[in-house]
Amino acid sequence: MTVGTMAVDFEERINYDRLRRERLAKAKEQLKAHGLGAILCYDFDNIRYITGTHVGEWARNKMQRYVILPKDSDPLLYDPAAPAKRKSAPWIADRVFPAVGSMRGAIPPEVGNVEALAKSVKKVLSDYGVANDPLGVDIVDVPFLRSLEKENVKVVDGQQAMLDARIIKTKDEIELLKLACAMVDAAYAEIVKNIRPGIRENDLVAIANHLLFTLGSDLVECVNSVSGPRAQPHPHTFGDRIIRPGDMVFLDIMHSFNGYRTCYYRTFICGKPSKAQLEAYEKAWTWLKKSMDAVKPGATTADVAKCWPKAEEFGFKDEREAFLLQFGHGVGMSIWEKPVISRLFSLDKPFPIKEGMTFALETYCQSADGNGAARIEEEVMVTKDGCERLFKFPCDELISCGLPGSMAY
Repeated sequence: MTVGTMAVDFEERINYDRLRRERLAKAKEQLKAHGLGAILCYDFDNIRYITGTHVGEWARNKMQRYVILPKDSDPLLYDPAAPAKRKSAPWIADRVFPAVGSMRGAIPPEVGNVEALAKSVKKVLSDYGVANDPLGVDIVDVPFLRSLEKENVKVVDGQQAMLDARIIKTKDEIELLKLACAMVDAAYAEIVKNIRPGIRENDLVAIANHLLFTLGSDLVECVNSVSGPRAQPHPHTFGDRIIRPGDMVFLDIMHSFNGYRTCYYRTFICGKPSKAQLEAYEKAWTWLKKSMDAVKPGATTADVAKCWPKAEEFGFKDEREAFLLQFGHGVGMSIWEKPVISRLFSLDKPFPIKEGMTFALETYCQSADGNGAARIEEEVMVTKDGCERLFKFPCDELISCGLPGSMAY
């Protein structure tokens, strides 16, 4: 397939009908594998995975929109835009119903919405003959959980079933991930042109947002933009710091194309780097390259994690304080999927790596002169004999920006 954002008649691209069918089949398979009678999902990514529908980010985490998938049956979607969904999503039009939940407690408890919702869920389970089986739930608010328990519904963890369904990517999912990555490639090309003395971290965030939405992103979840001494330690948020000559600058771009995410770090230098900055970058790149080389079917997350330094070796008290810095995480419809890789637990509890997994690997190293840090990330797809890198913007050497004549070092 090719990296094109449009549907065309002259070549094979993303087949969205196949995408929906294959995702639903995988969810049903894991529902049975986990011994569930049904699964109830509030997590927006799980809802989209099962139903192929979306309502916009405004409704995320309001505990209103949900889906019920009984075993051996098709999903039932409860959506605040039910009339619109019946028109726009014909593959599920006859199984879409209005949704009124707790709105995270904003609807007064005395209204009784939560209790009514629990009774309606119990009725669905009874209608489909699974009322006595465990109900998997991914996320839930406490009043609704208690109401389900009063209806004698056996609630169990359903998130593991959904994560297991999502861990191996289909052909169309891989193409969507590549498209999302290609958009960030373009964003970094624009960022490189704009890193210069006087520009602020938040200006770079605006540039990334504008370009990504122009290219067709459906969500820019976050852009971290960090420069100079503010990178020690990593603050995990952008500010309005003015970039100066000699500053290291790193960004992390997290966005979504048709539901599929990126987590994409790159580091640059404004002008000419110091010896300490070059050494920090070379260390981060070496750690990252070694961890990518360790990825192959049959290996484990321990094989990857042992390529990274101990927390104490790069300036942190222990692995908990260094968590997220030398790190790996599954990427798909969210940036927190299986497998998660960290020296905190992967060495003792290794997780098998299989063909078709997609995950990001990221490393971090502070410059010994106190001016900045290197933060690099690659997303890989596990192939039959190794892995394929999905990010294309260069990272094997530190890229100089912003000052003419400073790139030769």
